[in-house]
Amino acid sequence: MMPGLESILNIKEAKTEIIHTVQAYLDKDETGAYTIPPEKQRPILLMGPPGIGKTAIMEQVAEECGIGLVSYTITHHTRQSAIGLPYISRRIYGEKEYSVTEYTMSEIIASVYDQIEASGIKEGILFLDEINCVSETLAPTMLQFLQYKTFGAHHVPDGFLIVTAGNPPQYNKSVRDFDIVTLDRLRRIDIEEDFPAFKEYASRAGMHGSVMAYLGIRSNHFYSIRTEVEGRHFVTARGWEDLSRTIQVHEKRNLPVDEQLIVQFLQDPEIARSFAAYYDLYKKYKDIYRVPDILEGRFFPGGEDLPAGQPGTEDAAGAREQSSARDRGQEAIEIDPVRLQEIKDAPFDEKLSLISLLIDALSQAFADCARDKAVQEMIMKELSQVRSALKEAEASMSVSQREAGADAVSERSARILSGLRRKKDAGIPIPHERERVQRLVIRALDQLERELRERSLEKEKEFSPAAQYGMIRSWFSDREAERGQAIQTAGDHLTNTFRFLSRVYGDGQEMVLFLTELSSGYYSLHFINEHGNEAYFRYNKMLLLRERRSALRDQVLSLMD
Repeated sequence: MMPGLESILNIKEAKTEIIHTVQAYLDKDETGAYTIPPEKQRPILLMGPPGIGKTAIMEQVAEECGIGLVSYTITHHTRQSAIGLPYISRRIYGEKEYSVTEYTMSEIIASVYDQIEASGIKEGILFLDEINCVSETLAPTMLQFLQYKTFGAHHVPDGFLIVTAGNPPQYNKSVRDFDIVTLDRLRRIDIEEDFPAFKEYASRAGMHGSVMAYLGIRSNHFYSIRTEVEGRHFVTARGWEDLSRTIQVHEKRNLPVDEQLIVQFLQDPEIARSFAAYYDLYKKYKDIYRVPDILEGRFFPGGEDLPAGQPGTEDAAGAREQSSARDRGQEAIEIDPVRLQEIKDAPFDEKLSLISLLIDALSQAFADCARDKAVQEMIMKELSQVRSALKEAEASMSVSQREAGADAVSERSARILSGLRRKKDAGIPIPHERERVQRLVIRALDQLERELRERSLEKEKEFSPAAQYGMIRSWFSDREAERGQAIQTAGDHLTNTFRFLSRVYGDGQEMVLFLTELSSGYYSLHFINEHGNEAYFRYNKMLLLRERRSALRDQVLSLMD
């Protein structure tokens, strides 16, 4: 299949296509056999530029489908590691014994069986990257593999589908073309770089605000490969994501973020220099606009909180927020008219940076709320098992009742840690956020265990299983109260941000841009859907009504022409 405009997908669309393929290939009939026989399950060939996230989506597909993933970059392998090492065996043919060359198990196939044994998951994906860049000696083996799903004499286990990836020839001089016989046995998906798809992913991944603000202004710098006399310069989605994580750590540890660092990730001197200059401005705007003061409502406290053209609208939540700065004993700040006018007249890229700073700060708070909820839900699930253990301890006189709660909590913590280690040993990818949640749960349970053991040492106090569970419930309730306060604070910050933008920009394009970015953010939309926010609903409704009026006016004018 030759790539055409209608056949080229972005990385998000490709992920959906692969998920559908997994669901189809792993479907079984009433006898338990695969509906599409394994020998008819065509391998997928993802063809697209380097660094756009082909490997990352495979990890997401495996995680979302609940299957295993064995991943290899095939250019790192030799023919021997792919098909196995030769050895001499003896066989009898026609009543005569002969020496025969056989091969040890392929390292790649063996890895699939190792993961099945370690994880207990018998279905998954074998992902081979850079499939069309193999060495000359390995090329025939790879063609055989794609056609017959075997390395030498060793077959990929049923239940594991094959996904491969390669780069078009314009990105790699060592690319090999597949013949028609091979291509006719593959499902080819052509992928292209796509900033909107990356932006959606970045919202959930917690990309640094400076990166997203810069790409919002210079989206043509999102992906770039150019060749000049001095060499090839390139910038990829992978480079931006890795740079973002590095910036976050450098800021946390107060380390410099300069052009010398940036060019290590954005390997195009012009783009690296441009982003370095913008990052310095971004930091400057952060100091100038004092984002924490905006979030806390210290600017314009108690001032006008209504969208233009909406007099008389009552908002109990907004009224409560207007006094938040005073309630916290913070000093109110009024922007002088000259400075207010400067903010209004600032260049568009400066306004965009301010909005990005606000979105970034809010998104971090919303992500924290989502993470806290996930942690609490997991803790509650584990504590239900602890409660069962305490009931058994209370009914059994042979169990040391004073340590029953601590022992049960310790057991649940160890179980989670063991599960994490087992998955890592099996090579099963664990999403960063999921692993973080589980490690936070382990830390919380370890803290609870320490508190239970400390209380049990106070021998003068009765510490029955019922009393232990009462302490556990109190501990969990305190955590819930803290979580509720964090949700309240995040909601206050969102309301205060709306108030600030309304006072400075009214309902102009800046407010529209803020609402658009807020509504497209994964964690912000999740927070608003779950907890609500009167200011968001009010401003969003007002802008939608304005758009409808504008559309109706244009319709009327067109009919009058």
